Amino acid sequence: MSRRITRSVVISAACLAASIASAEPRPITNEIKVHANVAVPMRDGVRLYADIYRPARAGRYPVIVVRTPYGKQREGIHRDLIAFAQRGYAVVVQDTRGRFESEGDWDPFRYEAEDGYDTIEWAARQEFSDGKVATYGGSYLGNVQWQAAAEGPPSLVAIFPMVASTSLYHNSFYHGGAFKLALAAGWGIARNPRRVMYPQTWHTETFAPEEWRYDRLLWHLPLATLDEALSGEVVRHYRDWIRHQSYDEYWRSMSVEERFSMVKVPAHVWGGWYDLLLGGTLNGFTGMRREGGTEAARRETKMTVGPWGHGPSRKFGDVDFGPEADRVPFERNLRWMDHYLKGGDNGIDREPPVEIFYMGINRWVHHQDWPVPGTKVTPYYFSSGGQANSLRGDGLLNTSRPAGAEADHYVYDPDNAVPTLGGNDCCGAPIPIGPIDQRPVEARSDVLVYTSEILREPLAVAGPVKAKLYVSTDAPDTDFFVKLVDVHPNGFAMNIAEGILRARFRRGLDRMELLKPGEVYELEVDMRGTANVFLPGHRIRVDVTSSNFPQFDRNPNTGEDLGTSARRRPARQAVYHSARHPSHIVLPVVAVP
Repeated sequence: MSRRITRSVVISAACLAASIASAEPRPITNEIKVHANVAVPMRDGVRLYADIYRPARAGRYPVIVVRTPYGKQREGIHRDLIAFAQRGYAVVVQDTRGRFESEGDWDPFRYEAEDGYDTIEWAARQEFSDGKVATYGGSYLGNVQWQAAAEGPPSLVAIFPMVASTSLYHNSFYHGGAFKLALAAGWGIARNPRRVMYPQTWHTETFAPEEWRYDRLLWHLPLATLDEALSGEVVRHYRDWIRHQSYDEYWRSMSVEERFSMVKVPAHVWGGWYDLLLGGTLNGFTGMRREGGTEAARRETKMTVGPWGHGPSRKFGDVDFGPEADRVPFERNLRWMDHYLKGGDNGIDREPPVEIFYMGINRWVHHQDWPVPGTKVTPYYFSSGGQANSLRGDGLLNTSRPAGAEADHYVYDPDNAVPTLGGNDCCGAPIPIGPIDQRPVEARSDVLVYTSEILREPLAVAGPVKAKLYVSTDAPDTDFFVKLVDVHPNGFAMNIAEGILRARFRRGLDRMELLKPGEVYELEVDMRGTANVFLPGHRIRVDVTSSNFPQFDRNPNTGEDLGTSARRRPARQAVYHSARHPSHIVLPVVAVP
């Protein structure tokens, strides 16, 4: 192992003030010092390396720990670290195990619980520390907070996980048992196969050979060897993800969703309605409110969800959500840290615990809990004359029990999969994400479309969304994908929630059972959640199909284990909407804000 060089740099507040462009809630008060490549020993002897940003003046300061696999010197990371240090915090930013400067083997997510605990307790013991530690960061940097917090480090006082997973199976690499192919390929193979992060752009640039391009490579079968096709080598963690296709001990060992009772400090979750990890944001809040390890953790956990993807923005996808959608996470972060690390009485602990952005009216609203108290869980039923295929069909959606034809039918062909068009994704192969007009996919005959009458009054929905489907197929396994859509008066079809279920997991994501051809099965599709006001003149729509590629892998309809075969076959699908089998979507209706 090459020798690391530790260096110290003093940076004046005057020189750095210009780098903090947004208005801050508290002024800069400190010159700061940076110590680079400081070794942090783990319990097994591996050394992880950190940079430490702190006030130049000697003293003991509360500590913020940031742990990243993307490089502690990555461009863009320094702004918040500097801003915290200038305001009286010591910030420890560390390369996670096996990444960049840190020792050990890179195996994503696998060591983060123990390494996070050890880093937090190391930081609390340092001469610059007053013994109080909090954590912050988003995405991978948020998941490591959850994993460490569930180990119960005694020096930890609060966490701020943004756009973060709480279960890598349920809300990262799988959803409803279907494999998140674009993420696994773009993030896990192309970008992060080794110690140093690679750019993803080489698979999309004009100079890239045809055989390197994502739009060709993602069709590769069997999926178990996609790593070699994409990167020229076996990528161990990718093959682990493929091999563990159900929620087993591999995934359970990294999940926090069965261990919220071990998290004894308040958490502030922050996410977006179109984020890949929205499920982690929502589950993190509800899990802590229900099962957090202390009364304070349960009472003081908070949630913010905006109309974003993996980061805040005013315009996302095809929609401009207006000036109220602009948010600067650092401002909220600083108030959270000031209260829990410095005891500042800034009122954040007395604010309502839930702050969500209602699309449609483009407005922030506070609530006392999630789901919203007083929610009316309302089924909207599918019906048709048997021809709900595409926008040209006769599919209807209403609150009355279904009448008319018993079912709608379509053929799902894995070789002609419905393409991904918007929705909840991020960070992998480049695909359209966010709210995007759905009419191009709704024109396909293998998409069933159920649309309500034009609304005369506004209808607000905020909370978990689920679809209850009664289906049959001639295949031993297949998928069903559902979208909730807000249809504007001009026809623009804005997707607002989505979900998928691999039918073999209908009895639970920890067990698999193949289907009997022609038998009718009841499926529940988790569509995470949303907050949207359907305005007068709009219509509510639900789309049902069997693929969303390449966000998800194509179910080959053969019943074989994931990734093991190149075989595939068409499947003849039926979605029932009779009195006996009333397929419907369940909407959480709330009072219009």
